Amino acid sequence: MSTVELAWFKSSYSGGGGDNCVEIAFGPEVVLVRDSKDVQKHTLAVSPHAWPAFTALAADSHV
Repeated sequence: MSTVELAWFKSSYSGGGGDNCVEIAFGPEVVLVRDSKDVQKHTLAVSPHAWPAFTALAADSHV
C-alpha cells in the first residue's frame, strides 16, 4: 500500500504548538502514524485491533 493513496490527518494527540505533531491514516488492515514535520521518514504501523491500546498508552504518557 502506498502512503500517497491514504488520507492523512493530524492526530488529536498532537501538541497545540505545532512542534509535536503526528499524522494518522487508516488503511483497511493497518493504522499508520508519521511525523508531520518529516513525512519521508518511516511510518509506524499498528493493527486496527491494537489501535485502542496504542492510543490509550499514548494518552497516559502524554504529560
